[in-house]
Amino acid sequence: MARQSISLTRPNDEWLKSQVQSEEYSSKSELINDLIRQAREQQKEVDWIRAKLIKAEENLNKKGYVNKSAEEILNGFKEKAKANGDL
Repeated sequence: MARQSISLTRPNDEWLKSQVQSEEYSSKSELINDLIRQAREQQKEVDWIRAKLIKAEENLNKKGYVNKSAEEILNGFKEKAKANGDL
């Protein structure tokens, strides 16, 4: 595993220490790795949604408007992705 030396602001360091002291995590390294994993997963979902919205916009330009709200369309994408194991 790669080692890194980073500088933290005092509030961030105190927050990390409090998470470790509450025994939520065994070390600051474990917590930071978990935060990075969460951020990567969030970015993956954002990228997926962005791609779907771009595709929907392209289809809209080709086929015209639909009578569904953006929320209905997004929920439809998510349902299909969950069924396919993509999300």
